[in-house]
Amino acid sequence: MGLIFAELDETIVSTAMPTIIRELHGLPLYGWVAGVYMLAVTMFMPILGKLADLYGRKRVYLSCMALFIAGSIVSGLAPSMAVLLIGRGIQGIGAGGLMPLALVIIGETYPLEQRAKIQSLFGPMMIIPQLLGPTVGGYLVGHVNWHWVFLINIPVGLVAAAVLAAGMRESRGEEKRSIDWAGASTLVLALLSLLLAPVLVDNQGYAWKSPIILALLVLSCLLFALLIRIESRAKEPIIPLHLFYNRNVVVLSVLVFTLMLGIMGGIAAFPFFAQNVMGLTPTASGYLTLAFMAGAIPASILNGFLITRVAYRKLFIVSFTLPVVGFWLLSRIHVETSVLYIVASFLILGIGLGALFGGDNLIVQESVDKKDSGIALSTVQLIQSLGATIGLSVFGSLLSNHIRTGVADLSGQLPPGTLDHVETGGIPPGLPAELVTQVKLVFAQSFQSMFSISFVFVILAFFVCWFLKNEVLSSERTEVAQANG
Repeated sequence: MGLIFAELDETIVSTAMPTIIRELHGLPLYGWVAGVYMLAVTMFMPILGKLADLYGRKRVYLSCMALFIAGSIVSGLAPSMAVLLIGRGIQGIGAGGLMPLALVIIGETYPLEQRAKIQSLFGPMMIIPQLLGPTVGGYLVGHVNWHWVFLINIPVGLVAAAVLAAGMRESRGEEKRSIDWAGASTLVLALLSLLLAPVLVDNQGYAWKSPIILALLVLSCLLFALLIRIESRAKEPIIPLHLFYNRNVVVLSVLVFTLMLGIMGGIAAFPFFAQNVMGLTPTASGYLTLAFMAGAIPASILNGFLITRVAYRKLFIVSFTLPVVGFWLLSRIHVETSVLYIVASFLILGIGLGALFGGDNLIVQESVDKKDSGIALSTVQLIQSLGATIGLSVFGSLLSNHIRTGVADLSGQLPPGTLDHVETGGIPPGLPAELVTQVKLVFAQSFQSMFSISFVFVILAFFVCWFLKNEVLSSERTEVAQANG
Protein backbone atom coordinates (compact mmCIF):
# COMPACT_ATOMS: atom_id res chain seq x y z
CA MET A 1 0.00 0.00 0.00
CA GLY A 2 2.78 2.40 0.91
CA LEU A 3 4.69 1.73 -2.30
CA ILE A 4 1.70 2.02 -4.58
CA PHE A 5 0.58 5.29 -3.05
CA ALA A 6 4.07 6.79 -3.20
CA GLU A 7 4.10 6.02 -6.94
CA LEU A 8 0.43 6.89 -7.45
CA ASP A 9 1.05 10.31 -5.93
CA GLU A 10 3.30 11.27 -8.86
CA THR A 11 0.82 10.32 -11.58
CA ILE A 12 -2.16 11.89 -9.75
CA VAL A 13 -0.26 15.13 -9.16
CA SER A 14 0.88 15.43 -12.80
CA THR A 15 -2.77 15.11 -13.89
CA ALA A 16 -3.91 17.78 -11.43
CA MET A 17 -1.03 20.23 -12.02
CA PRO A 18 -2.78 22.48 -14.59
CA THR A 19 -5.58 23.15 -12.08
CA ILE A 20 -3.15 23.64 -9.18
CA ILE A 21 -1.01 26.06 -11.21
CA ARG A 22 -4.07 28.05 -12.24
CA GLU A 23 -5.42 28.39 -8.68
CA LEU A 24 -2.06 29.15 -7.04
CA HIS A 25 -0.85 31.38 -9.89
CA GLY A 26 2.37 29.38 -10.05
CA LEU A 27 3.22 28.93 -13.73
CA PRO A 28 6.88 30.09 -13.32
CA LEU A 29 7.40 27.31 -10.74
CA TYR A 30 5.52 24.60 -12.67
CA GLY A 31 8.54 22.37 -13.37
CA TRP A 32 9.87 22.63 -9.82
CA VAL A 33 6.91 20.70 -8.36
CA ALA A 34 8.29 17.50 -9.92
CA GLY A 35 11.91 18.68 -9.66
CA VAL A 36 11.87 19.22 -5.89
CA TYR A 37 10.21 15.84 -5.31
CA MET A 38 12.79 14.08 -7.50
CA LEU A 39 15.71 15.87 -5.80
CA ALA A 40 14.49 14.88 -2.34
CA VAL A 41 13.84 11.24 -3.29
CA THR A 42 17.26 10.79 -4.84
CA MET A 43 19.34 12.66 -2.27
CA PHE A 44 17.91 10.93 0.79
CA MET A 45 17.59 7.39 -0.61
CA PRO A 46 21.08 6.18 0.46
CA ILE A 47 20.96 8.04 3.79
CA LEU A 48 17.67 6.40 4.77
CA GLY A 49 18.98 3.02 3.63
CA LYS A 50 22.01 3.41 5.91
CA LEU A 51 19.90 4.59 8.85
CA ALA A 52 17.74 1.48 8.41
CA ASP A 53 20.88 -0.68 8.60
CA LEU A 54 21.90 1.11 11.81
CA TYR A 55 18.61 1.53 13.65
CA GLY A 56 16.24 -1.07 12.21
CA ARG A 57 14.04 -1.27 9.13
CA LYS A 58 10.71 -0.91 10.92
CA ARG A 59 11.56 2.29 12.77
CA VAL A 60 12.99 4.05 9.70
CA TYR A 61 10.23 2.82 7.36
CA LEU A 62 7.54 4.14 9.70
CA SER A 63 9.44 7.43 9.95
CA CYS A 64 9.47 7.63 6.14
CA MET A 65 5.74 6.98 6.03
CA ALA A 66 5.23 9.72 8.64
CA LEU A 67 7.25 12.16 6.52
CA PHE A 68 5.27 11.21 3.41
CA ILE A 69 1.98 11.84 5.26
CA ALA A 70 3.27 15.11 6.73
CA GLY A 71 4.35 16.29 3.30
CA SER A 72 0.92 15.35 1.94
CA ILE A 73 -0.77 17.47 4.61
CA VAL A 74 1.48 20.47 3.88
CA SER A 75 0.92 20.10 0.12
CA GLY A 76 -2.83 19.56 0.46
CA LEU A 77 -3.30 22.67 2.60
CA ALA A 78 -0.80 24.81 0.64
CA PRO A 79 -2.02 28.41 0.14
CA SER A 80 0.84 29.20 -2.26
CA MET A 81 3.34 27.57 -4.61
CA ALA A 82 6.18 28.11 -2.11
CA VAL A 83 4.36 26.07 0.56
CA LEU A 84 3.45 23.43 -2.03
CA LEU A 85 7.13 23.03 -2.95
CA ILE A 86 8.04 22.62 0.74
CA GLY A 87 5.38 19.92 1.08
CA ARG A 88 6.60 18.12 -2.04
CA GLY A 89 10.14 18.17 -0.68
CA ILE A 90 9.00 16.57 2.60
CA GLN A 91 7.02 13.98 0.64
CA GLY A 92 10.09 13.22 -1.47
CA ILE A 93 12.28 12.58 1.58
CA GLY A 94 9.73 10.05 2.87
CA ALA A 95 9.29 8.41 -0.53
CA GLY A 96 13.08 8.03 -0.79
CA GLY A 97 12.96 5.37 1.91
CA LEU A 98 9.78 3.51 0.99
CA MET A 99 10.94 1.46 -2.03
CA PRO A 100 14.38 0.25 -0.91
CA LEU A 101 13.24 -0.45 2.66
CA ALA A 102 10.17 -2.37 1.49
CA LEU A 103 12.47 -4.64 -0.53
CA VAL A 104 14.83 -5.08 2.42
CA ILE A 105 11.96 -5.91 4.80
CA ILE A 106 10.66 -8.56 2.39
CA GLY A 107 14.24 -9.79 1.97
CA GLU A 108 14.49 -10.47 5.68
CA THR A 109 11.00 -11.95 6.02
CA TYR A 110 10.99 -14.70 3.38
CA PRO A 111 13.48 -17.41 2.36
CA LEU A 112 15.25 -16.92 -0.97
CA GLU A 113 12.95 -18.97 -3.23
CA GLN A 114 9.78 -17.25 -1.99
CA ARG A 115 11.46 -13.85 -2.06
CA ALA A 116 12.44 -14.29 -5.71
CA LYS A 117 8.81 -14.87 -6.66
CA ILE A 118 7.49 -12.01 -4.52
CA GLN A 119 10.07 -9.44 -5.66
CA SER A 120 9.42 -10.34 -9.30
CA LEU A 121 5.94 -8.86 -8.77
CA PHE A 122 7.20 -5.50 -7.47
CA GLY A 123 8.03 -4.00 -10.86
CA PRO A 124 4.75 -5.08 -12.49
CA MET A 125 2.86 -3.89 -9.39
CA MET A 126 4.00 -0.37 -10.24
CA ILE A 127 1.74 -0.49 -13.32
CA ILE A 128 -1.21 0.14 -10.98
CA PRO A 129 -0.27 3.80 -10.40
CA GLN A 130 0.21 4.32 -14.14
CA LEU A 131 -3.28 2.96 -14.83
CA LEU A 132 -5.12 4.60 -11.94
CA GLY A 133 -3.25 7.92 -11.68
CA PRO A 134 -4.85 9.86 -14.56
CA THR A 135 -8.34 8.58 -13.68
CA VAL A 136 -8.09 9.26 -9.93
CA GLY A 137 -6.44 12.64 -10.46
CA GLY A 138 -9.04 13.70 -13.00
CA TYR A 139 -11.92 12.58 -10.76
CA LEU A 140 -10.61 14.36 -7.65
CA VAL A 141 -10.00 17.62 -9.53
CA GLY A 142 -13.33 17.46 -11.35
CA HIS A 143 -15.63 16.27 -8.55
CA VAL A 144 -13.94 17.28 -5.27
CA ASN A 145 -10.96 19.68 -5.40
CA TRP A 146 -7.22 19.52 -6.02
CA HIS A 147 -6.39 19.53 -2.30
CA TRP A 148 -7.56 15.91 -2.04
CA VAL A 149 -4.94 14.89 -4.60
CA PHE A 150 -2.57 15.09 -1.62
CA LEU A 151 -4.91 14.57 1.35
CA ILE A 152 -6.06 11.16 0.06
CA ASN A 153 -2.60 9.87 1.04
CA ILE A 154 -3.33 10.40 4.74
CA PRO A 155 -5.88 7.59 5.45
CA VAL A 156 -4.11 5.11 3.18
CA GLY A 157 -0.70 5.91 4.68
CA LEU A 158 -2.06 5.56 8.22
CA VAL A 159 -3.56 2.13 7.41
CA ALA A 160 -0.30 0.95 5.83
CA ALA A 161 1.70 2.21 8.82
CA ALA A 162 -0.70 0.60 11.31
CA VAL A 163 -0.48 -2.79 9.57
CA LEU A 164 3.33 -2.66 9.54
CA ALA A 165 3.55 -1.41 13.14
CA ALA A 166 1.29 -4.17 14.42
CA GLY A 167 2.46 -7.01 12.20
CA MET A 168 6.22 -6.64 11.83
CA ARG A 169 8.58 -8.14 14.41
CA GLU A 170 12.19 -7.02 14.33
CA SER A 171 15.08 -7.72 16.68
CA ARG A 172 18.01 -5.33 16.74
CA GLY A 173 21.02 -4.72 18.94
CA GLU A 174 20.94 -1.94 21.50
CA GLU A 175 24.59 -0.93 21.14
CA LYS A 176 25.23 2.75 20.42
CA ARG A 177 25.80 3.41 16.72
CA SER A 178 27.45 6.47 15.24
CA ILE A 179 26.14 8.43 12.25
CA ASP A 180 28.52 9.67 9.60
CA TRP A 181 27.21 13.25 9.56
CA ALA A 182 30.14 14.56 7.49
CA GLY A 183 29.59 11.90 4.84
CA ALA A 184 25.81 12.42 4.82
CA SER A 185 26.15 16.20 4.41
CA THR A 186 28.75 15.88 1.65
CA LEU A 187 26.63 13.28 -0.17
CA VAL A 188 23.55 15.54 -0.09
CA LEU A 189 25.55 18.53 -1.39
CA ALA A 190 27.21 16.43 -4.12
CA LEU A 191 23.87 15.02 -5.31
CA LEU A 192 22.22 18.44 -5.09
CA SER A 193 24.95 19.95 -7.30
CA LEU A 194 24.69 17.08 -9.79
CA LEU A 195 20.88 16.95 -9.97
CA LEU A 196 20.32 20.69 -10.03
CA ALA A 197 21.99 20.74 -13.45
CA PRO A 198 19.27 18.77 -15.31
CA VAL A 199 16.53 20.44 -13.25
CA LEU A 200 17.78 23.90 -14.28
CA VAL A 201 18.16 22.79 -17.90
CA ASP A 202 14.57 21.49 -17.93
CA ASN A 203 12.89 24.24 -15.91
CA GLN A 204 14.92 27.40 -16.42
CA GLY A 205 16.05 27.00 -20.02
CA TYR A 206 19.80 26.78 -19.35
CA ALA A 207 22.00 25.06 -21.95
CA TRP A 208 24.22 22.17 -20.86
CA LYS A 209 27.30 24.19 -21.85
CA SER A 210 26.30 27.32 -19.87
CA PRO A 211 28.76 28.41 -17.12
CA ILE A 212 26.30 27.79 -14.27
CA ILE A 213 25.61 24.20 -15.38
CA LEU A 214 29.30 23.45 -15.93
CA ALA A 215 30.15 24.96 -12.52
CA LEU A 216 27.54 22.75 -10.83
CA LEU A 217 28.93 19.62 -12.52
CA VAL A 218 32.53 20.50 -11.56
CA LEU A 219 31.44 21.23 -7.97
CA SER A 220 29.64 17.87 -7.87
CA CYS A 221 32.82 16.03 -8.99
CA LEU A 222 34.87 17.78 -6.29
CA LEU A 223 32.30 16.94 -3.62
CA PHE A 224 32.18 13.28 -4.68
CA ALA A 225 35.99 13.15 -4.44
CA LEU A 226 35.75 14.64 -0.94
CA LEU A 227 33.03 12.09 -0.07
CA ILE A 228 35.33 9.18 -1.01
CA ARG A 229 38.02 10.59 1.27
CA ILE A 230 35.56 11.03 4.16
CA GLU A 231 34.03 7.57 3.73
CA SER A 232 37.43 5.88 3.66
CA ARG A 233 38.04 7.14 7.22
CA ALA A 234 34.54 7.00 8.75
CA LYS A 235 33.68 4.41 11.40
CA GLU A 236 30.15 3.91 10.02
CA PRO A 237 30.34 5.35 6.46
CA ILE A 238 27.05 6.46 4.95
CA ILE A 239 28.03 4.53 1.79
CA PRO A 240 30.63 1.85 2.69
CA LEU A 241 33.33 1.85 0.03
CA HIS A 242 33.76 -1.90 0.35
CA LEU A 243 30.44 -2.25 -1.50
CA PHE A 244 32.29 -1.21 -4.66
CA TYR A 245 34.68 -4.14 -4.28
CA ASN A 246 31.66 -6.41 -4.73
CA ARG A 247 31.52 -7.51 -8.36
CA ASN A 248 27.74 -7.88 -8.61
CA VAL A 249 27.05 -4.52 -6.95
CA VAL A 250 29.40 -2.73 -9.37
CA VAL A 251 28.14 -4.55 -12.48
CA LEU A 252 24.47 -4.01 -11.63
CA SER A 253 25.12 -0.34 -10.81
CA VAL A 254 26.76 0.13 -14.22
CA LEU A 255 23.95 -1.83 -15.88
CA VAL A 256 21.03 0.15 -14.42
CA PHE A 257 22.82 3.49 -14.95
CA THR A 258 23.57 2.67 -18.60
CA LEU A 259 20.01 1.51 -19.23
CA MET A 260 18.25 4.40 -17.52
CA LEU A 261 20.57 6.95 -19.10
CA GLY A 262 19.99 5.52 -22.57
CA ILE A 263 16.33 4.51 -22.70
CA MET A 264 14.21 6.60 -20.33
CA GLY A 265 14.33 9.75 -22.44
CA GLY A 266 13.04 8.03 -25.56
CA ILE A 267 10.28 6.09 -23.83
CA ALA A 268 9.12 9.13 -21.80
CA ALA A 269 9.00 11.34 -24.93
CA PHE A 270 7.18 8.76 -27.07
CA PRO A 271 3.66 10.21 -26.50
CA PHE A 272 4.93 13.29 -28.41
CA PHE A 273 5.55 11.08 -31.48
CA ALA A 274 2.27 9.19 -31.03
CA GLN A 275 0.21 12.38 -30.88
CA ASN A 276 1.96 14.55 -33.46
CA VAL A 277 3.03 11.96 -36.05
CA MET A 278 0.63 9.05 -35.57
CA GLY A 279 -2.35 11.30 -34.76
CA LEU A 280 -3.39 9.52 -31.56
CA THR A 281 -5.22 11.20 -28.69
CA PRO A 282 -3.24 12.01 -25.50
CA THR A 283 -5.01 9.17 -23.65
CA ALA A 284 -4.39 6.64 -26.41
CA SER A 285 -0.73 7.66 -26.71
CA GLY A 286 -0.24 7.22 -22.97
CA TYR A 287 -1.81 3.79 -22.89
CA LEU A 288 0.09 2.68 -26.00
CA THR A 289 3.26 2.37 -23.92
CA LEU A 290 1.45 -0.11 -21.63
CA ALA A 291 2.43 -2.70 -24.25
CA PHE A 292 5.82 -2.48 -22.54
CA MET A 293 4.24 -3.65 -19.27
CA ALA A 294 2.31 -6.38 -21.09
CA GLY A 295 5.69 -7.91 -21.94
CA ALA A 296 7.42 -7.06 -18.67
CA ILE A 297 4.86 -8.57 -16.29
CA PRO A 298 4.97 -12.22 -17.49
CA ALA A 299 8.75 -11.97 -18.10
CA SER A 300 9.30 -10.68 -14.56
CA ILE A 301 7.17 -13.43 -13.00
CA LEU A 302 8.94 -16.11 -15.08
CA ASN A 303 12.30 -14.66 -14.05
CA GLY A 304 11.25 -14.93 -10.38
CA PHE A 305 10.84 -18.69 -10.81
CA LEU A 306 14.01 -19.20 -12.88
CA ILE A 307 16.50 -17.06 -10.96
CA THR A 308 16.92 -19.70 -8.24
CA ARG A 309 17.31 -22.48 -10.83
CA VAL A 310 19.36 -20.94 -13.66
CA ALA A 311 22.57 -18.90 -13.51
CA TYR A 312 21.41 -15.28 -13.41
CA ARG A 313 24.14 -14.18 -15.83
CA LYS A 314 22.63 -16.45 -18.49
CA LEU A 315 19.14 -15.12 -17.72
CA PHE A 316 20.28 -11.52 -18.12
CA ILE A 317 22.31 -12.21 -21.29
CA VAL A 318 19.39 -13.96 -23.01
CA SER A 319 16.90 -11.33 -21.83
CA PHE A 320 19.02 -8.37 -22.92
CA THR A 321 19.17 -9.49 -26.53
CA LEU A 322 15.53 -8.40 -26.81
CA PRO A 323 15.97 -4.68 -25.94
CA VAL A 324 18.61 -4.58 -28.69
CA VAL A 325 15.98 -5.86 -31.14
CA GLY A 326 13.31 -3.55 -29.72
CA PHE A 327 15.35 -0.36 -30.06
CA TRP A 328 16.58 -1.37 -33.52
CA LEU A 329 12.91 -1.54 -34.54
CA LEU A 330 12.16 1.82 -32.88
CA SER A 331 15.13 3.45 -34.64
CA ARG A 332 13.33 2.64 -37.93
CA ILE A 333 10.04 4.41 -37.15
CA HIS A 334 8.73 6.87 -39.75
CA VAL A 335 5.68 8.90 -40.66
CA GLU A 336 3.69 5.84 -41.77
CA THR A 337 4.53 3.66 -38.74
CA SER A 338 1.48 1.69 -37.57
CA VAL A 339 0.17 1.19 -34.04
CA LEU A 340 0.80 -2.55 -34.39
CA TYR A 341 4.50 -1.92 -35.15
CA ILE A 342 4.86 0.21 -32.01
CA VAL A 343 2.99 -2.30 -29.84
CA ALA A 344 5.25 -5.12 -31.07
CA SER A 345 8.40 -3.03 -30.40
CA PHE A 346 7.34 -2.12 -26.86
CA LEU A 347 6.24 -5.70 -26.16
CA ILE A 348 9.72 -6.98 -27.14
CA LEU A 349 11.32 -4.30 -24.94
CA GLY A 350 9.13 -5.28 -22.00
CA ILE A 351 9.89 -9.00 -22.28
CA GLY A 352 13.62 -8.24 -22.40
CA LEU A 353 13.72 -5.76 -19.53
CA GLY A 354 11.38 -7.85 -17.37
CA ALA A 355 14.44 -9.71 -16.02
CA LEU A 356 15.51 -6.48 -14.36
CA PHE A 357 12.26 -6.08 -12.37
CA GLY A 358 13.13 -7.50 -8.98
CA GLY A 359 16.04 -9.51 -10.36
CA ASP A 360 18.68 -6.83 -9.84
CA ASN A 361 17.47 -6.07 -6.32
CA LEU A 362 17.47 -9.74 -5.39
CA ILE A 363 21.01 -10.28 -6.68
CA VAL A 364 22.26 -7.21 -4.77
CA GLN A 365 20.64 -8.41 -1.54
CA GLU A 366 22.14 -11.87 -1.91
CA SER A 367 25.61 -10.54 -2.77
CA VAL A 368 26.22 -8.47 0.38
CA ASP A 369 26.17 -9.03 4.12
CA LYS A 370 22.74 -8.79 5.70
CA LYS A 371 23.84 -5.76 7.74
CA ASP A 372 24.61 -3.87 4.50
CA SER A 373 21.54 -4.87 2.51
CA GLY A 374 19.69 -1.59 3.11
CA ILE A 375 22.48 0.69 1.95
CA ALA A 376 23.46 -1.65 -0.91
CA LEU A 377 19.94 -1.62 -2.35
CA SER A 378 19.60 2.14 -1.81
CA THR A 379 22.94 2.80 -3.51
CA VAL A 380 22.04 0.80 -6.64
CA GLN A 381 18.62 2.48 -6.79
CA LEU A 382 20.31 5.86 -6.32
CA ILE A 383 22.56 5.18 -9.32
CA GLN A 384 19.53 4.03 -11.32
CA SER A 385 17.67 7.23 -10.40
CA LEU A 386 20.68 9.36 -11.40
CA GLY A 387 20.81 7.67 -14.80
CA ALA A 388 17.09 8.22 -15.38
CA THR A 389 17.18 11.87 -14.28
CA ILE A 390 20.19 12.79 -16.41
CA GLY A 391 18.93 10.70 -19.34
CA LEU A 392 15.50 12.36 -19.37
CA SER A 393 17.05 15.81 -19.46
CA VAL A 394 19.81 15.06 -22.00
CA PHE A 395 17.49 13.23 -24.40
CA GLY A 396 14.88 15.97 -24.01
CA SER A 397 17.49 18.53 -25.05
CA LEU A 398 18.63 16.36 -27.99
CA LEU A 399 15.07 15.91 -29.21
CA SER A 400 14.35 19.63 -28.90
CA ASN A 401 17.53 20.57 -30.80
CA HIS A 402 16.83 18.06 -33.60
CA ILE A 403 13.29 19.38 -34.02
CA ARG A 404 14.39 23.02 -33.87
CA THR A 405 17.05 22.46 -36.53
CA GLY A 406 14.70 20.53 -38.80
CA VAL A 407 11.79 22.96 -38.50
CA ALA A 408 14.08 25.95 -39.11
CA ASP A 409 14.52 24.73 -42.69
CA LEU A 410 10.74 25.02 -43.14
CA SER A 411 10.40 28.45 -41.55
CA GLY A 412 9.89 30.16 -44.91
CA GLN A 413 6.85 27.97 -45.66
CA LEU A 414 5.16 28.26 -42.24
CA PRO A 415 2.62 31.01 -41.41
CA PRO A 416 4.12 33.97 -39.50
CA GLY A 417 4.38 33.43 -35.74
CA THR A 418 3.89 29.65 -35.85
CA LEU A 419 7.53 28.51 -35.80
CA ASP A 420 7.82 28.34 -31.99
CA HIS A 421 4.45 26.57 -31.80
CA VAL A 422 5.57 23.89 -34.27
CA GLU A 423 8.89 23.39 -32.44
CA THR A 424 6.98 22.35 -29.30
CA GLY A 425 4.86 19.86 -31.21
CA GLY A 426 1.84 21.90 -32.18
CA ILE A 427 0.90 21.64 -35.85
CA PRO A 428 -1.36 24.61 -36.69
CA PRO A 429 -4.65 23.78 -38.43
CA GLY A 430 -5.02 24.77 -42.02
CA LEU A 431 -1.50 23.93 -43.19
CA PRO A 432 -1.22 22.36 -46.66
CA ALA A 433 -1.09 18.56 -46.51
CA GLU A 434 2.38 18.50 -48.05
CA LEU A 435 3.75 20.89 -45.39
CA VAL A 436 2.14 18.87 -42.59
CA THR A 437 3.89 15.78 -43.97
CA GLN A 438 7.22 17.64 -43.99
CA VAL A 439 6.77 18.71 -40.34
CA LYS A 440 5.89 15.16 -39.34
CA LEU A 441 8.95 13.95 -41.22
CA VAL A 442 11.12 16.27 -39.10
CA PHE A 443 9.55 14.83 -35.92
CA ALA A 444 10.04 11.25 -37.14
CA GLN A 445 13.70 11.84 -38.05
CA SER A 446 14.30 13.38 -34.64
CA PHE A 447 12.95 10.27 -32.92
CA GLN A 448 14.96 8.02 -35.27
CA SER A 449 18.12 9.79 -34.10
CA MET A 450 17.14 9.51 -30.44
CA PHE A 451 16.24 5.82 -30.62
CA SER A 452 19.47 5.13 -32.55
CA ILE A 453 21.39 6.49 -29.55
CA SER A 454 19.27 4.28 -27.25
CA PHE A 455 20.14 1.33 -29.51
CA VAL A 456 23.85 1.92 -28.79
CA PHE A 457 23.18 2.11 -25.04
CA VAL A 458 21.27 -1.20 -24.91
CA ILE A 459 24.11 -2.89 -26.81
CA LEU A 460 26.48 -1.61 -24.10
CA ALA A 461 24.07 -2.91 -21.43
CA PHE A 462 24.05 -6.33 -23.12
CA PHE A 463 27.85 -6.55 -22.86
CA VAL A 464 27.77 -5.36 -19.23
CA CYS A 465 25.62 -8.42 -18.38
CA TRP A 466 28.57 -10.70 -19.28
CA PHE A 467 30.46 -9.42 -16.23
CA LEU A 468 27.91 -10.74 -13.73
CA LYS A 469 28.93 -13.80 -11.73
CA ASN A 470 27.97 -17.04 -13.44
CA GLU A 471 26.13 -18.63 -10.50
CA VAL A 472 22.67 -19.69 -9.43
CA LEU A 473 21.11 -17.87 -6.48
CA SER A 474 20.70 -20.31 -3.61
CA SER A 475 20.72 -20.01 0.16
CA GLU A 476 23.92 -22.05 0.50
CA ARG A 477 25.79 -20.15 -2.21
CA THR A 478 24.65 -16.83 -0.75
CA GLU A 479 26.06 -17.67 2.65
CA VAL A 480 29.43 -18.56 1.10
CA ALA A 481 29.44 -15.40 -1.03
CA GLN A 482 28.65 -13.19 1.95
CA ALA A 483 31.32 -14.89 4.05
CA ASN A 484 33.87 -14.17 1.31
CA GLY A 485 32.67 -10.54 0.94
